[in-house]
Amino acid sequence: MDYFNFSTLLLFGDQADAEQTDDIQSGIEEMMHMRTPIGTPAEYPRAQGHVTISVSTTFHPDARIAGAFPDLILVSSDQVYFHVHLHRILEASENGFASLLPPKSQDDGFPPAVYVSEPAEVLNVIVHTIYDLSAAQFVPSFETVSVALNAMVKYGISPVRFITPAMPLYALILSLAPHQPIEAYALAAAHDLYGLAVAISPHLLSFTLSSLTDELVVRIGPIYLKRLFFLHSIRMEALKKLLLHPPRPHPETVNCYGEQQLRLTRVWALASAHLVWDARPSA
Repeated sequence: MDYFNFSTLLLFGDQADAEQTDDIQSGIEEMMHMRTPIGTPAEYPRAQGHVTISVSTTFHPDARIAGAFPDLILVSSDQVYFHVHLHRILEASENGFASLLPPKSQDDGFPPAVYVSEPAEVLNVIVHTIYDLSAAQFVPSFETVSVALNAMVKYGISPVRFITPAMPLYALILSLAPHQPIEAYALAAAHDLYGLAVAISPHLLSFTLSSLTDELVVRIGPIYLKRLFFLHSIRMEALKKLLLHPPRPHPETVNCYGEQQLRLTRVWALASAHLVWDARPSA
């Protein structure tokens, strides 16, 4: 994987085809029952072939939270397994993880597997966010983080709750903002993350508003678009107030009398007019 490494478990079963979901699930259930160490092949008497399973190095079968072993497996679209704790997912999600979580009545002693439509790099960001852990060490792209935020909404995980200055995902998005400032601002605006939008906005002082595309305008929305225009407008007005008012004249001296001060005022006015004409909010 380009973004993070996975431990590999070799589970021997009746079928060698990794696409056989039942065989993979059976192998995982036996693995969880036996507590096979990560990266160690677990061989079974009925073996005729083998299945290779990719497991998150952070969320593996022995990842304990408050002394509890994982009791749920989230499987990404590219077949990477994240061993998590059901109560953490339930606490984070307002809709039962898009109603994918199994009812407790179906608990047969083995961790159930829930299959999601997102790839591992996206699911990795989501799960780290739920556990209040930073995913920055995996160097996710801005596009990956953006997709992860949209997926969080789908799974009932509120971005407003999990993206605050004290939380890792906030810092991750802010670290990506200098490279894609308007996209980061649009992402914050789309999820009404006011504090994050404010923190990103200094990177937009040199942005040319006329280059905004229709797609970006729709994503940003009217309220945050107005704030962006006001940011530029207020900066320009402040600059004009500083430059367009010449220095007050001081009492005449032998070396600086009235005519010289008037000449200086005219030069100041001309120079400041040129500066204001070419100035940008980033000045």
